[in-house]
Amino acid sequence: MHPRQSLTYLFIILAIVVALLSLWLSNRLVKELADEERRKIEIWAMATESMAMDEDVDMSLVLRILKNNTTIPLLLYDKSSGRLTPRNIKFPEEGVEAYLQVKMEEFGRKHDPIALHEMNQLLYYDDSHTLKMLQLYPYLQLLVIALFIGLAFFALNRSQRAEHNRVWVGLSKETAHQLGTPISSLMAWMEYMKLKEVDQQLLTEVNKDIARLQMIAERFSKIGSASALAPVDLREAVMHSQEYLEKRISKKVVFHTRFPEHRVEVDLNEPLFGWVIENLVKNGVDAMQGQGIITFDISQKGDRVYLDISDTGKGIPKSKFKAIFSPGYTTKERGWGLGLTLVKRIVEENHKGEIFVRRSDPGKGATFRILLKKN
Repeated sequence: MHPRQSLTYLFIILAIVVALLSLWLSNRLVKELADEERRKIEIWAMATESMAMDEDVDMSLVLRILKNNTTIPLLLYDKSSGRLTPRNIKFPEEGVEAYLQVKMEEFGRKHDPIALHEMNQLLYYDDSHTLKMLQLYPYLQLLVIALFIGLAFFALNRSQRAEHNRVWVGLSKETAHQLGTPISSLMAWMEYMKLKEVDQQLLTEVNKDIARLQMIAERFSKIGSASALAPVDLREAVMHSQEYLEKRISKKVVFHTRFPEHRVEVDLNEPLFGWVIENLVKNGVDAMQGQGIITFDISQKGDRVYLDISDTGKGIPKSKFKAIFSPGYTTKERGWGLGLTLVKRIVEENHKGEIFVRRSDPGKGATFRILLKKN
């Protein structure tokens, strides 16, 4: 694991531990403060009852107890008269009785009222402002920590993507560079063989292979670069790739096309997009074991253009719909498993489109869908 990733995961674990510890401590403090407020209200109730019923009580002490409560909202309900006496409660100028009645019911749901038996009254109370804030604090803290964890994951993801991009670009540029030397050498040998009057048909075939190598090198050189896109009729781009593939794959593979009659214009880098089609078709041919039908279907909806490429092969399990685009995933004995990863990168990074498995039935084939924006 990369050291930066290890530090990120360590930070996330520490953040979770701190959050849980903070939540536990906060809940403990809230419970202690709530118990303390309950005891204060019970003392306040006893002082109120003593002032009304006991003539020998120390009035200065009782008044001091009563006046000291400036934070806990109270409602004293007289059962006989139905009168409500508020304390530390702000109420509106109109509809006071209805407002206090609602408050009494609200207080009663939070805390059991304290009975003043001698006075035939009930004392309802609410949490103080400080206690309410303390109750909210751990959740606000969790929200902040969750935000930091989210940012850490986002930063880690961006870092991984940037690293992958650097690997892709470096690998592609180096491949293009390494191909350049043998291609130049082959071109020189071609000129030499022309002077030796070598069979022209042989020279033509070798020249085709050199052109193919040049195209491959050009494609690799464009991976990771800002590709130049140009308006292209998608029907023509697909047909060019089909014509090229028909000469290089099994004659038992039949191509079907379903194209609109009108021009379907999208912005493409045709050499790179041709690579996408070639990879998908070759995967389809492998899945069909060199015999079956490849179908190209172009459709439009609003400002979106869809290219569906279907085969009649063995299909793809639904659980593998996303995994097949991951680097290294392959069902072949030979190969690096980079074909579909490259396809996904070209479609999404170079053409700002989307690619996914639209559907697949075991034993009946699979359909890949490429989504592009209409020009």
